[in-house]
Amino acid sequence: MKMSIYKLFLAISAIALLIAIYIGLSGMLEHAGPFLITFFASLAFAVRGFRLFKGLAFTISILAVVVTALYYPFLFDEINGFELAVLITPLIQIIMFGMGSSMGVKDFLELSRRPKSVIIGVAAQFTIMPLIGFGLASISDFPAEISAGVILLGTAPTSVTASLFCYLAKANVALAIAITAITTLLAPFVLPLLMKLFAGGFIEIDVLGMMWGMIQIVIIPIAAGLLFNHFLSGRAKWLDEAMPVVSMLGVAVIVAIIIAAGRDSLLNIGFLLLLVVTVHNLLGYLLGYWTGRFFGLEERDYRTIAISTGMQNAGLVSGIAKVMGKIATVGLAPAVCGPIMGITSSVLASYWSNTLTTSSESDESNLKEDYA
Repeated sequence: MKMSIYKLFLAISAIALLIAIYIGLSGMLEHAGPFLITFFASLAFAVRGFRLFKGLAFTISILAVVVTALYYPFLFDEINGFELAVLITPLIQIIMFGMGSSMGVKDFLELSRRPKSVIIGVAAQFTIMPLIGFGLASISDFPAEISAGVILLGTAPTSVTASLFCYLAKANVALAIAITAITTLLAPFVLPLLMKLFAGGFIEIDVLGMMWGMIQIVIIPIAAGLLFNHFLSGRAKWLDEAMPVVSMLGVAVIVAIIIAAGRDSLLNIGFLLLLVVTVHNLLGYLLGYWTGRFFGLEERDYRTIAISTGMQNAGLVSGIAKVMGKIATVGLAPAVCGPIMGITSSVLASYWSNTLTTSSESDESNLKEDYA
């Protein structure tokens, strides 16, 4: 009975897509919005019934949000005079709190156990991705603030979901957690300097102001989350269970607000920006992988570095764009990165999951607990 429901929604999504294609071919693409939204929303629910594609449900949901924001931007602009963009900073803080509350001292002990792998992973994140971002921004001929957004995406720390995809790819989950934690904690101090170095020729960068803004949206919430984990973990189970859902909803709202705010710019340069962000993401996987191999790491570790390098914390840098007051321009590249990264990381993890490598039972059990 349950599978028949998933198949029903799969059929609804197929019908909606066919109608949207017909409307588009008829030269009335501006009227296809409801059907495209129905397609993505129905498909997001349908794939949950198929084990092979279940991991794509959240990514497809984000695509539904993106389409909704493009067709109906007024829904994410303001409500009764209240500008929804104001919500971005507190939502990022909540997500960072959730990250902190899911970590403990054991996660940071990985640095002492595997210093070489962790140092290479952190260094790759803060060298490879900014350089790729700067190179792509320099040759893309975008407006200055859009180019700065591409560079900002490149300076981001590792995505908090990298550990999940490392688990699926049979990589080193503990190493992924360590790289994510360290790059996130270093970001308030490293990112502004990288932006000054690489993006200073595109827009004015207030290094100290950016540092303070990032301390507010990264360090303080993570510290609060760590304290919560230490003193109250397990005593507020409802909060422990709610944080992953709240984080996902927060990401969806942030993406919707940014896409709506930058709709006009995105429609003008949309395809090229999508291409640039995709190339940035894929080169991150490729160069991260070969960096790990160059330094003689074991296979599980260089798989981890590949995924950790390619996966940027797009939500966090969207918050930074808001702090800069340039959400509709600088924030566009991070906004479109989320869905792209979800698709590419799912494909890569699926490919690697079918190839044998040495696996750690402790990694699997720890991650199962984290994502249960």
